[in-house]
Amino acid sequence: MDLIYFVLVGFSITQILCYGTIFDSIRPKYHFFHCPMCVGFWVGGFVWALSPYTKLFTFDYDFITGFFLACLSSGTSYTLNMLISDTGMQVGINKAEVKDVTSNN
Repeated sequence: MDLIYFVLVGFSITQILCYGTIFDSIRPKYHFFHCPMCVGFWVGGFVWALSPYTKLFTFDYDFITGFFLACLSSGTSYTLNMLISDTGMQVGINKAEVKDVTSNN
């Protein structure tokens, strides 16, 4: 259960930092701050560092654990960002794939 909470907290903070309109005026215009994989990594490290101060999840306070959790946060933030948008689930069909499928019939 700890990992699920960790992933959801990391994803939520990453979404707010990357796309929240409240930060538009102060968010730097660099690509890094618009990349959920990059921001998700640092958010994961930050959330891991705060884990001793919360009862929501508890992890070892070891550097390797922090690195692995930061990688987990990065990957899941990117994956969830590709699956979920403001309009709901993103289920896209590539037009080239549709042409290939229809031409074989």
